[in-house]
Parts: sequence; structure tokens; C-alpha cells
Amino acid sequence: MPKSKLKHLAVIMDGNGRWAKQRGLNRTKGHEKGAEVIRDVTTYCAKHPTIESVTFYAFSTENWKRPKLEVDFLMKLLDRYLQKELETYQKNNIKFIAIGNIDAFSKKLQERIRLTEEATKNNRDLKHILALNYGGRAEITYAVNSLIADGIEITEDNISSALQTPYENIDLLIRTSGEERISNFLLWQLSYSEFYFTQTLWPDFDKVELDEIIEDFEKRNRRFGGL
Repeated sequence: MPKSKLKHLAVIMDGNGRWAKQRGLNRTKGHEKGAEVIRDVTTYCAKHPTIESVTFYAFSTENWKRPKLEVDFLMKLLDRYLQKELETYQKNNIKFIAIGNIDAFSKKLQERIRLTEEATKNNRDLKHILALNYGGRAEITYAVNSLIADGIEITEDNISSALQTPYENIDLLIRTSGEERISNFLLWQLSYSEFYFTQTLWPDFDKVELDEIIEDFEKRNRRFGGL
């Protein structure tokens, strides 16, 4: 049986707060450590022979319900991350893409996101996609309404092309920290994805475990509804 080929990896990064609490630290320290893991996983994917895209669930539409101090910190962390990681993107030929409604962010952060996208638009080894103020239901609703407004027939192919992530379907979704749900993430694109749930908290996740998960994925027989 041929190996399943991993082209698009998606990750729900869970457990930053619990990781910090276990160490008697503020939750913000967990988010800072989690950002370092994003960098490690992204550079790993850029060097992987088959992976073309990696999408991280960085900030959902529901995350606004968190305490204001934590939300404000996450916005500042994202701004610092993009500023710092631009060199990493260019060095590893990584194209940065943001999906979700970034209009809710500060003008400064919106500008940082757009500048990073513009600076990396010609990079080709990997698409690094951050889902920011993102919700799967909102994405599908927006796609359908845009088709209606343009007088385009509502078909599966047309909806797929109108989504913010029209590149390809997700091959593998990883969620860390032991939670086993998809939390309104990439609902359309996950229709035939493989899932892997690990007990590891996101700040403890590493390339060794990712290697093991990909090895497990490659052994799976993906039938897509067939035999």
C-alpha cells in the first residue's frame, strides 16, 4: 500500500495556559513558549519533502471572550512574532498568509500582517497560514454570501474557490493537550482529513513527536469514501 502523502498540515495549538499553570507561571509565559514552537514546527515543515502548507489556529472568533489583559498580550505577541520571524520566512523561503477577519485588530497590527504578506509573497517552499480572528462557520457564510452577491451558482466547487483557504483540503489535523474537538476550525476543509490527538501540551510539542505523527499518518489508508 502506498504511503499517504502529507501536503497540508493543520494544527490546533492547545495547552499554553495549562503548561504555564503547571510551572507556577503566568499564562502569558505559556503563550510566549508556544510561539517558539510555532517557529520550530514551521521551519520543520519548510524542509519536509512533501508538506506544502501548514495552517495554525492562532486566534479564534471565540477567543475575544478571554480576559482583556490576555487578549491584549496576544495581540502584542503576534505583532512581535511577525516582526521577528520575517527573517525566518525569508531565510527558509516561506510565504506568510493570514486568514480570518483581521479588521477587528488595531491598525498597527493590520499593517504588520499586510507588510509580512507582501514581503513574503514570492516565497515558494511553504505556505505558513495563521488563522486570526477566524471561525469556520463565518468563513463558509462569507463565501456563500459573496457568491450570491456576484450572482454565482452555489456549488461545492464554487464555495471551495470562495473560501479564504482555497489552496487544498487538509490532509492531517493535529490537536495538542488531549482535547478531541475541532472548535470551529476549517470546517469545510476538514471533511476528509485524518485526525491526530495528542496529550502533549503545545509548549512541549516538538519535531520528534511530529515525526512520529507523520509516520503514523503515512501508514493510514485514505479511501475518501471509496473502498
